[in-house]
Amino acid sequence: MVRALFGLALGLGVLWAGSCLGQEGAAAVADAAAAAPAAAETAAEVVAAPEPLNSGDQAWLLTSSALVLLMSPGLAFFYGGLVGRKNVLSVLMQCFMCMCLITILWVVCGYSLAFSGTEIGGGFAGNPMTHFMLEGVAADKSFVPAGEVKLGISQQTFMVFQMMFAIITPGLIIGAFAERMKFLSFLLFSGLWSLLIYCPVAHWVWYGPAHPIFGLGSFAAADAVPEGALDFAGGTVVHINAGIAALVACLVIGPRRGYPAQITPPHNLPFAVLGAGLLWFGWFGFNGGSAFGASPQAVQAFVTTQIAAAAAGFVWSLIELVRNGRATALGMITGCVAGLVAITPAAGFVSPGSALIIGAGGTIALATGLFALEGFGVGRAGGLITNGNMDQFIAQAKAVGVTILYSGVGSFILLKLIDFTIGLRCTEDSEKMGLDLSDHAETAYTVS
Repeated sequence: MVRALFGLALGLGVLWAGSCLGQEGAAAVADAAAAAPAAAETAAEVVAAPEPLNSGDQAWLLTSSALVLLMSPGLAFFYGGLVGRKNVLSVLMQCFMCMCLITILWVVCGYSLAFSGTEIGGGFAGNPMTHFMLEGVAADKSFVPAGEVKLGISQQTFMVFQMMFAIITPGLIIGAFAERMKFLSFLLFSGLWSLLIYCPVAHWVWYGPAHPIFGLGSFAAADAVPEGALDFAGGTVVHINAGIAALVACLVIGPRRGYPAQITPPHNLPFAVLGAGLLWFGWFGFNGGSAFGASPQAVQAFVTTQIAAAAAGFVWSLIELVRNGRATALGMITGCVAGLVAITPAAGFVSPGSALIIGAGGTIALATGLFALEGFGVGRAGGLITNGNMDQFIAQAKAVGVTILYSGVGSFILLKLIDFTIGLRCTEDSEKMGLDLSDHAETAYTVS
């Protein structure tokens, strides 16, 4: 039956494609015949030159895209090293599956939901059909964001850079339900969450103009919407969005069996350290690439990223040393990742000194509104501490509050719907056996 349906679908697809090609071919012949007398005069117009792009900006954004993609395998090793040995493959599988699943969804309609100028729902999201299957997303035309200022990168370059953000964001949630969620449930939740939660939030903060409902503004329309929230590289769109979803998922799916009486220690800390190193390396593309060009702001983001990560790792180790008499590898890498997360929304907007403070106090969620420099790249009035600008601090708080509410409620609804239909959690036997065997029929280690 399945083969028959597949054959039918394939046959219809071939017929449809042939019909389209036939119609286009006939139209092309007719047009050529009509235009023949003037062919010599219009040859230069027919072969139009591609739109000029900045090769340096293009190269930096493509490199940054690859760096951000590398963060997903880095996340896989970071999480994989922290779980038990019987579940390491399941975590690696989930992280790599995000690279496949979200890429497909992004191409089909995810990019259009996040970055289409023709909106639906009064600014809730972009129209999913505007760039359906990347229709109208060209490799030789400049990307023009909501502010109507052309960037030096092509539409496809911008699209693929943002694709990498869309890939890693649901991956960040995996740690909340590691070793407990069924693989099919993970697939369903990750796909729906990406389309219904991530894409709208990305649209509000990074693309759409300020709306009466959300009023979050856009990085591209900063001059027109000075009261909008600043999110340089994903502090709101990625980290708060995924963090709240992870908290909700953790509460809905429940603790590991036997917790807290039985706590499984990390099975491979070197894996976790390797993963943290790859995350740190990839984060230079994550933050530096968000300047959308090889510009002074990209350098600023690069520098502040390094400073914040180093400060956070050092302070975390120092706290452990004072409190427990020993500094741990796990504590150090946890601090470094926390510093990277903390600097992300502010990376291109703050000074190196502010980055040091943000990294050292990595739990300050609204630091961008405190330390943003006046007019750096966005024509803004600066932050509360740097320039006494309370409005910017309020805008940051508003963006954070709306994202927490929307992501929290939306994630809860999705998780409950999946639990009601196919179930979220693996069986007790599967959890005892480990998801490597029960879900994937594989083992990570052949020597006990």
